Amino acid sequence: MSPLAGVRVVDASTLFAGPLAATILGDYGADVLKIEHPAKGDPARGHGPSKDGVPLWWTMLGRNKRTLTLNLGSEKGASLAKNLIKDADVLVENFRPGTLERWGLGPETLQEINPKLIIARVTTYGQFGPYSHRPGFGTLAEAMSGFAAITGEPGGPPTLPPFGLADGIAALTCAQAIMTALYHRDVHHEPGQVIDLAIVEPMLTVLGMQAMVYDQLGTVQRRTGNRSVNNAPRNTYRTSDDRWVAVSTSAQPIAERVMHLVGRPELIDEPWFATGVGRAAHADVLDEALSTWIGSRPLTEVQDSFEKAQAAIAPVYDIADVFADPQFQARDSVTTAQDPTLGPVRMPGPLYRMSRTPGQIRWTGRPRGADTDDVLADLGYDEEQRAALRAEGVI
Repeated sequence: MSPLAGVRVVDASTLFAGPLAATILGDYGADVLKIEHPAKGDPARGHGPSKDGVPLWWTMLGRNKRTLTLNLGSEKGASLAKNLIKDADVLVENFRPGTLERWGLGPETLQEINPKLIIARVTTYGQFGPYSHRPGFGTLAEAMSGFAAITGEPGGPPTLPPFGLADGIAALTCAQAIMTALYHRDVHHEPGQVIDLAIVEPMLTVLGMQAMVYDQLGTVQRRTGNRSVNNAPRNTYRTSDDRWVAVSTSAQPIAERVMHLVGRPELIDEPWFATGVGRAAHADVLDEALSTWIGSRPLTEVQDSFEKAQAAIAPVYDIADVFADPQFQARDSVTTAQDPTLGPVRMPGPLYRMSRTPGQIRWTGRPRGADTDDVLADLGYDEEQRAALRAEGVI
């Protein structure tokens, strides 16, 4: 049995933190019902490239979800949603604060119908505060959290990631928050609760000690490219065959091994070499030593030498390299799922492995509204009632 078998999740969220959180729950057995607008469908269906008319983002993001078309903003749609919520464990939504309340679907109303319901509300800035009603996306969280300010080359512009970093981190956080709320409800026999997740706040957490350093020392971190303010050598270096490698020496013994390897053991005796901060202050010297040694050797020799020295190194991969790497192949990190139109498709597998109840991809993203009739039939709506709702644009 899957670890989340019996947990029912209603996913009313879009682009991308909320939906990905629901996908994670679905990978481990939750029954996830995706609500899409009858006319527009989920925005992920039009986001990114498609093949043979099949939207690839949706194929992954919609996996393990049943899909129901429903206009939540209509009176009948809101009434139908309340019927859905009666037996649900979790609702995930990311409308602007006040939207659900305006539709008559606010937390107080829904938890009166279902006191055990957990409501995860995912927005850029949260449910309260002076910015709470602003429109926003993960990009703005990456900017306002301080992430972009420290990313990029010194003297260059702030750099945003070329993918949904903030959304991805928020999705992981949201899934963990939901599991925490489920544990509190089921183990301690408490009612459900509302989760207020501001996408910007997990970004503050993953930025580490930046806030505390500013609070205690008044220091504002600046852009350092691939270098670290806490440790050196830590950078990317080009090999003689025009490949790139990343080197990290967070542990003192590793830093010493690297210096022996590249033929600069005398640097170990420098007083500043004894701490990561000291080495970071002399990153120019250390980078020059590594650049010279690595730059005169091909990738295979560099990797083999570092491995023999038990020093940390990794090649800089693109996705084609990821597909070909034996480590990822051995772990099936990019797994194969079966899509009814595309056939076998490759996508990242479930996030973590559990020895007794592993996650699985039961199906890929389904056509819009594919399960509407079955879901409504289970709620007691007969064929004639469903046809009427469809004619009115409710489903």
